Amino acid sequence: MDAKAPDVLFIPVNVASKRAPCPKCGKRGKRVRIHERKVRTIAYHQVAYLQVTYGEYQARCGCCKTFCNTPEEVLPKAKYDNQVRQAVIDRLIEDGMNIESILRALRRDFLLELSVGIVYGCVHDMVQRTELAEHRQMVLERFSGTLCVDEIHLGKYTLLLATDPLADMPVAFALVSANDQAHMRRFLQNLRTWGLRPGVVISDDSPLYPKVLAELWPEAEHQLCVFHVIKNINKLVLDALRRLRNRLARQGNGGRRQRRGRKSKAQKAQQQRRGPTAKDKAKFIFKHRFLIVQHREDFQAADKKHLRQLLLYLPTLATLRTFVDRVYRLFGTDQSEHQAWCRRAALVKDKAFQGVPELAKVLTMVSPDKFSKMIAFLRSPVAQRVRTNNHVERTNRKIRFWEKVRYKWRRRRTLVQFIVLALDHWWKRLRRQKTSPKKSPRKTAHGTKHPNPAKPGATPAKKTG
Repeated sequence: MDAKAPDVLFIPVNVASKRAPCPKCGKRGKRVRIHERKVRTIAYHQVAYLQVTYGEYQARCGCCKTFCNTPEEVLPKAKYDNQVRQAVIDRLIEDGMNIESILRALRRDFLLELSVGIVYGCVHDMVQRTELAEHRQMVLERFSGTLCVDEIHLGKYTLLLATDPLADMPVAFALVSANDQAHMRRFLQNLRTWGLRPGVVISDDSPLYPKVLAELWPEAEHQLCVFHVIKNINKLVLDALRRLRNRLARQGNGGRRQRRGRKSKAQKAQQQRRGPTAKDKAKFIFKHRFLIVQHREDFQAADKKHLRQLLLYLPTLATLRTFVDRVYRLFGTDQSEHQAWCRRAALVKDKAFQGVPELAKVLTMVSPDKFSKMIAFLRSPVAQRVRTNNHVERTNRKIRFWEKVRYKWRRRRTLVQFIVLALDHWWKRLRRQKTSPKKSPRKTAHGTKHPNPAKPGATPAKKTG
């Protein structure tokens, strides 16, 4: 039995007025003849067309002899209207689909048989209509004064990205061929040319930034990402734990060699009375090594018990745990800059920490020059203190995920076009939030307004005289 043919829907659109403006100069011309054409649009589980009636006009200017008009939702000489193009872009940007998934989804939902070239054409046309100058002006208006900068590798190219963590928006990007200081200087120089004057610039510990930032924005504070600093410190602390744990495990290699075969019940009971061996203790320490660098406020009841057992098996780990606690307090937000410098001085002078080689190496990392950049957030107002560049890191990871999904997009042009569309979607969302009207307070039965109505079951507030 043959499958039922899909329904065909024709939507009439008439734009053949007697006079129409020239598409180049706007001077109105007189209609000389009328034409018709079909343009494909979208309708759920239907084949839909726009039956467009348009006119050909005699030009009264020197731009051309004749010209034709077109509906607002249809580009000149286009076979698909803007709804089809927007459906492609929505599935590409919002839904995170690759090209094959987009073609399957449009074929299933709207009975559209598109080609790969149509998808690339939609992306190209949307990028051409994107007003980057308007976005740039919006960034300058909403910029909070804090700038996060980072780089990420996309195939053989490097993406330089700058974001504003307080305003939650991307600022600018550049796709370059090499991750070096020359490209970074050119990227930041363009931001300065726009008129961007940050008060704080947050970056990781890469050598690309200090010299360039000192040249372009000498008055700005350079904040080193505290997350990366603590990550490097914890790596050295775990290296010290690994060295101590291996030394404990080697202590169990001495003595008489054990007999082959399974142990008898008497031997197992004797081993249980003796307690865990040095190798058993080393295994337990390796399994719970994360407790040495974990924040104490994140501890569960079992974690506290396991930490006590760790320090009982290897008491020298108490020095590492104390060091980590003091490092976390060193970069706390609930302190002044003077307190941070005092805590650093006490940390550096502690002889117990200087006796551990890995901790001594950490103490050299918090030199006065670097430590001043690590605690630059303490010199900002409390409401604007940003310690890390996690905002730009998360944006980079999102862009990398999008780029990996679209595994066919490896050319520079397609990468730039996709990043422009992704950031344009982000900027448009911010603009909608800015222009959306605020909700008015609700009215009660007595006509009074309550801006914050209580939740059902909440305890009523006490009345004061």
